[in-house]
Amino acid sequence: MSAHPGSPLAGRYVLVDQIGAGGMGSVWRAWDLRNQCFVAAKLLTHTDSGMLLRFVREQSLRIQHPHVVAPSGWAAEDHLVVFTMDLVRGGSVHTLLGDHGALPLGYAMVVLDQTLQALAAVHEAGVVHRDVKPANLLLEATGTGRPHVRLGDFGVAALMDDVRLTMHPGAIGTEGYMAPEQRLGAPPSPQQDLYAVGIVGIQMLTGLGPRQQQGIPPGPLRDWLAWLTAERPEDRPESAVVALQALRALGVPAGTPWRHDPEPPEVFDQLTDVAPPAAAGAGSMPQPGGSGIAQFGTRPWSDTPSPGSGAPQHSDPPRAHAGGRSTLTLVAALLCFLGAIGLALAAVALLL
Repeated sequence: MSAHPGSPLAGRYVLVDQIGAGGMGSVWRAWDLRNQCFVAAKLLTHTDSGMLLRFVREQSLRIQHPHVVAPSGWAAEDHLVVFTMDLVRGGSVHTLLGDHGALPLGYAMVVLDQTLQALAAVHEAGVVHRDVKPANLLLEATGTGRPHVRLGDFGVAALMDDVRLTMHPGAIGTEGYMAPEQRLGAPPSPQQDLYAVGIVGIQMLTGLGPRQQQGIPPGPLRDWLAWLTAERPEDRPESAVVALQALRALGVPAGTPWRHDPEPPEVFDQLTDVAPPAAAGAGSMPQPGGSGIAQFGTRPWSDTPSPGSGAPQHSDPPRAHAGGRSTLTLVAALLCFLGAIGLALAAVALLL
């Protein structure tokens, strides 16, 4: 399976350049002909039933929050399936740790604050992320200013009290960031995400990955991090909101005090600027339709910060809004385009 840069996909998205890859496929910078802007487009490149269902589950999430980057639309054309989301240009906390090493305490606290805001919205929508780690904490390109975190990659997220996409026992997540019960295959719970936040906090303060960490470093966050990374889930905070309130009680700094450091953390723009495709000007948008082409429910993104802008850090986490098309309907449509009758039967059986 291959993408076709330069040709509008489903009459709307022009793939420009590949900017990432993952277990479910590749991520591209794409030009949205309807909204006349660049977006990130995730292309499915594996069509087994479990992977397709996981892809559908991820795109079905509609969580609007300034610290969450979730799919905003999807489309299919012949053998290609794609969903789109905001294009975040500053890399990730993983990138920042690779560039800078251990982060100043105040900077790490701001990142943790924003991550917990995101998780409060995600959990309120009835979702457990299950893969919180530095690589999934995307960053807007804010330079040495206040960081702006966007929690992304919901490919292994689970809806609470819903069908499980993994039919065999085992762990779902990334080794080192999974809570003890998660490694044993326990049902998803918000406390598993909070455990991962604690591990990320230790990593930001020490610059060491989970395998190299030697316990919790001393300092103002020691007891708080020990709380999040407790062995038993019942000994962790009952929710992301409770963890966030306790963190703010420790004094999440305002402003950018790390700018006084000799080498302050700096979030660079990781993408080279490119011009919109030549054929993507106003009035040149191909009409949707024709054999093998379909275009589906995209909707404008609201409450989304522009690169470099900062969201208030000491306001209550905005409420989440979950919506979108029925997952079952979406599965049927995708399978129709893939032309896999056997796969369709398997997908329907999993969702019934």
